[in-house]
Order: sequence, then structure tokens, then C-alpha cells
Amino acid sequence: METYFQRKKIYLDTCCLIRTFDDQTQVRIQHETESIVGIISHFQTGHWLWISSGILTFEVNQTFDSTQRDDINDILNYVHQTVRIGTAEKARGKTLEALGFKAADALHIACAESGRADVLLTTDDRMLRQSKRRLAQLHVRVENPHIWFQEMTESDK
Repeated sequence: METYFQRKKIYLDTCCLIRTFDDQTQVRIQHETESIVGIISHFQTGHWLWISSGILTFEVNQTFDSTQRDDINDILNYVHQTVRIGTAEKARGKTLEALGFKAADALHIACAESGRADVLLTTDDRMLRQSKRRLAQLHVRVENPHIWFQEMTESDK
């Protein structure tokens, strides 16, 4: 059983939050959505801690669909910690960009690292592939939410 000090610290990128609004006819999208909903329920109960960031807030506020934006902002009420993008995060982001990450992805990773997240979850296949290639240079584990959630629920049994 996890104690207060052992709770997982999880960073969800914007793709995870948008995933719940995607067309659910594909099995992969259904599985990822179910996992993200399950993860958010763990945030709501305080079982896991949700790490967010300024880049996540910025991207959510850029969401064109106002209903989606409002729904996501409601979910963000369960965030436990928000990492501000400061000098250290910007510098780390530039280093990650030089490794081949897109600018926003680099900032997500930098903020997850600053927030000492145990894992950064994303549905972005390009970011996942790049993270696997650059594993040694990252200070946070980057995973698909469905794969990671399955792993966590299996370890609870």
C-alpha cells in the first residue's frame, strides 16, 4: 500500500487531455481514453498526484473548441502541483529541442522533470519514439497512458 510520501507523481501532456474528446471508434483510442479517465479518478481520490505546467495551461487555453476547453479546465481543478516555466525549464527545453524534440514537447518534459514526476504520459507517438531513443538523456519516464496504467493496475494485484 502506498503512503502519502510514496504516491506516484504523474504528468499528463495536452494530448492525453484531448484524447477523451477524440472519435472513440478506434480500439486504441478507447483504451487510452479509459486509462486516462482511470488515472484522473486516482487524482480525484488523492491516490496519485497530478503535476501540471504552464505549457499545459497555455496549450489548453489555445484549444479552439470552447466546450472542450471548458471541460478540460474543469478537470484541471484536480491538479496538485503546477510547474511554472522559468529560466531552468526554458534552458532544459532548449537542450531537449537540440535532441530532436518539438518545442512544446521539450517544455512538457522539462516541466515534468522539474516537478519530479515519476512519469510523463502522452498519446503522441512521435514524442514516445523520440523519448525511447533519448532515454539516457531524460530525467523522467515517458509512456503511453494505456500501457502505463495497465502496468500500474497489474502491480496493484
